[in-house]
Amino acid sequence: MKRKIININEDLCNGCGACAVACHEGAIAMVNGKARLMREDYCDGLGDCLPACPTGAISFEEREAPAYNEKAVQENKARKGASSPSRLVQWPCQIKLVPPRAPYFEGADLLIAADCTAYAFASFHEQFMRNRITLIGCPKLDAVDYAEKLAAILTYNRIKSVTVVRMEVPCCGGLTYAVERAIKASGKEISTKVVTISTDGKITEEV
Repeated sequence: MKRKIININEDLCNGCGACAVACHEGAIAMVNGKARLMREDYCDGLGDCLPACPTGAISFEEREAPAYNEKAVQENKARKGASSPSRLVQWPCQIKLVPPRAPYFEGADLLIAADCTAYAFASFHEQFMRNRITLIGCPKLDAVDYAEKLAAILTYNRIKSVTVVRMEVPCCGGLTYAVERAIKASGKEISTKVVTISTDGKITEEV
């Protein structure tokens, strides 16, 4: 059958492995330092791996390929003991480490989260990270001004939305403040939501 499926340009691949991590179906593996599509019937054609690639080595193409075999994918996950897959689609994810002009930012919905939130909120990956580019940091422990880096990301890229997830503790207010300053510095109007998590793992506020 003819369907949409990914194509990996090995000449452009830098061997970072981000696409293999992002592929929740297990269709991609690293072979001799390069990403390779191992099972065409494991590729669902949705492209979770595309925004993870920092070099643009992955693209879609329409060609003859076996149908997506969801049953085989689930059986493979079960054999490997997989439950809920990670929703992290890029690396690095620390605010202070990400390059502001990384290709995965273009057209992205951005999640900016305090470190502790992923530990406090049980379904953090599914509820907040899914279909978003994730940036994390701790305004109390990191001796950096997040506003400058975030402003650069918002300025250089077309960011569709920003979701901030913070803990209810006072020090997390620094993260919200940094995002507010960054949006103002970018001069753009960007849809923004702030979600507050309690220390016992519940959502206490969404604004």
